Amino acid sequence: MKRKLGALEKVDADLSSLQYKIRRDPTSYEEDFNGQYTQYRAQREIYLRAPASATDAGIISFRDLIDFVSHVADCYPTLTAQFPDDLIHVLNLHHEHLEPELREKIVGSLVLLRRKEIIDSSRLLQTLFPLLISTPSKSLRTLLYQKCLSDLRTSNSKTTNHCLNRTLQTVLYNLLTSDRVSSKGLWAVKITRELWKRQVWTDSKAVEIMKEASLADNEKIIIGGVRFFLGGDKEREELEDESSDEDAIDMGKIKHQIGINKKTKKKARQMENAVAAVKKKERKKKQVHPLNFSAFHLLHDPQGFAETLFSKHLQNSKSKLNLEQKLQVLQLVSRLVGLHKLTVMSLYSYFIKYLTPRQPSVTSFLASLAQATHNLVPPDILEPLVQKIANEFVSEAAAAEVASAGLNAIREICVRQPLAMNDTLLQDLVMYRKSKDKGVVMAAKGLLGLYRDVGPEMLKKRDRGKEAAMGLRSGIRKEQRFGEEAAGEIEGLELLEKWKEEEKQKKLLGQEPHADGDLVEAKLSGDDEEDDDGWDVDEDSDSDSGGWQDVSSEEEMNALDGDDQRPPKKPKNTTTTSDEEAERDEEENKENAPKMIVEAAEKISTLATSRILTPADLVKLQELRLAASVNNALPAAQRKRAAAAHQATVNRHRDDPLTATEIEGLASLSKKSTKDERVAAAREGKGEKDEVRKSTTAKRKEKKQEQGKSTTNREKARKKNFMMTLGKAKGKQKKSLVDRGKVLKAHKERGKRGGKRGNRG
Repeated sequence: MKRKLGALEKVDADLSSLQYKIRRDPTSYEEDFNGQYTQYRAQREIYLRAPASATDAGIISFRDLIDFVSHVADCYPTLTAQFPDDLIHVLNLHHEHLEPELREKIVGSLVLLRRKEIIDSSRLLQTLFPLLISTPSKSLRTLLYQKCLSDLRTSNSKTTNHCLNRTLQTVLYNLLTSDRVSSKGLWAVKITRELWKRQVWTDSKAVEIMKEASLADNEKIIIGGVRFFLGGDKEREELEDESSDEDAIDMGKIKHQIGINKKTKKKARQMENAVAAVKKKERKKKQVHPLNFSAFHLLHDPQGFAETLFSKHLQNSKSKLNLEQKLQVLQLVSRLVGLHKLTVMSLYSYFIKYLTPRQPSVTSFLASLAQATHNLVPPDILEPLVQKIANEFVSEAAAAEVASAGLNAIREICVRQPLAMNDTLLQDLVMYRKSKDKGVVMAAKGLLGLYRDVGPEMLKKRDRGKEAAMGLRSGIRKEQRFGEEAAGEIEGLELLEKWKEEEKQKKLLGQEPHADGDLVEAKLSGDDEEDDDGWDVDEDSDSDSGGWQDVSSEEEMNALDGDDQRPPKKPKNTTTTSDEEAERDEEENKENAPKMIVEAAEKISTLATSRILTPADLVKLQELRLAASVNNALPAAQRKRAAAAHQATVNRHRDDPLTATEIEGLASLSKKSTKDERVAAAREGKGEKDEVRKSTTAKRKEKKQEQGKSTTNREKARKKNFMMTLGKAKGKQKKSLVDRGKVLKAHKERGKRGGKRGNRG
């Protein structure tokens, strides 16, 4: 009997067992809880009297009691009302001297009380954040940083907690502006950047915090703020893509495993959970995507921000930033200037001393200069820069990689401001398309192609190309003026309108039962000349036209009668056309081409003002533009390449940065690789020897094993021991003709119903 009582007392003394019992029935175990809570208060008093001289046993007991009370505090809210204040008091007074495990337990208990809603988020953050920026302990800083971020994400998981966000954003903003030299502001940068990446904070207040960080006096804080603007949006997109990839569930694999393996309740639950996860993902896809604006678009005063950045960190001779850090600040200033079309005149003269091939990271300076260019920058400022790039980089004495980078930089500048180039320099640079180096040739051709579109009058006649020459002759291509903005219109909208009219006529005519519906459709179209040009007559068509024709309306009959009075047209596919007629037709087409282009340009479509264009309309408009362009006359391979290049240009967003890699561009074609590099490149695509020697069947088998699929019965039979298959082979030999017929009949019936499992039907 004594043993039983001792065992029961031991169980009751066990805190985890008592915790479990209290969770099930709080009222019955209130006295037991009071006893443990009293013991906790006594341990707390002992520890506060002499924290440095506390014994290990006392610390362990105190830690266990804190853990116990924090887990059941929601069951006795009246008794434990003072418990959160006690923990906060201990942590604030002795966080530097607390034993690490005890300190971690106190912080974890406060977070647990927040999850149980005994204390709110603002109180928890008011306790943890001051410790985060003041404690010298690295492990405690890491713990507090993680807990603060976790609590903020939890508070904004269901709905945005605007009150909490504004409070903390104000604290972070004041932390940066109160002392610009202190390194404490680095925590404001880390928290803001992480919450921006997790899409918890997406408002302009977060951008203002990072703006103040970029204007601080501490080097680490400055670079943290600058990197946020240069890469914060990209980090957010990458994180979103990674999260969508991780959630992918292979339903085919799960169904296959359930169909093959033994049916159990666990497998059924896994299937249900997988189906629920897939449905949840599909619902998430159908939800309206939030508008995540770039940080550059949420700035209140980009002009003032760019000017302050440039004057404080770049022009200031007392700046402590090194070259790499200055280059990052320069990239930020240039992106602000290019994106918002700002005017910072002193920025362009700053580039002159860095535009030499011997300058480290010169391609990054060239990319920044191109980014800072836009159509409102005066050409007089940019022309000396373009001239210096041409003199320093593009010459016969320069290396091919240098010349290619220089031509690419000039092209990127002229894409944004075509007036920065003069006629003489352009014609000299275009001549480099006859260079022996492939990279230089392609860079020069890119510059030539650009000015065929934006300034063909600056090129020689032989370099203008067919489309540009026709545009200049007709008057469509005019010389561009500084500050001139193109009228807002949708290119090729009249093509979409014409196509819609044709489709409408086809639908109307398709409802009427005509034997020669195509003939009526051709006659009822709007433009008689186009119909006549597209008219084809087959030689054998007379034999089929002897029957009656049913005409349902007088208008169609009049249209047919009116057409019979016209002189007959010659078929297009005739082979008796003389050379003189062909030459005459070609001359007429050349004379009429400029006139047709002018008429098409003068024709104004009302489609955009009368209806809303759908995504399908925009896709069709892109197809019609491509079909109507001069590229349509090219061979199929060249047309495909031209379409791909055009699509790449369209896909590149205006907010996307210009990198040094794009300036270097085709320099890799100019660089002659060594023998070792060529051998390494050749081996790269081959893989290991065993991988090369594997057969198709072996590779297919590996793929099935990776997907968790089993082998077929035939593959299993191949692996069987030979002695195990002897009996079956002897049995087959002894079968009579009747038995073999029965086996064959059963095999056919089994195949009809889909095998042994009856998969069909």
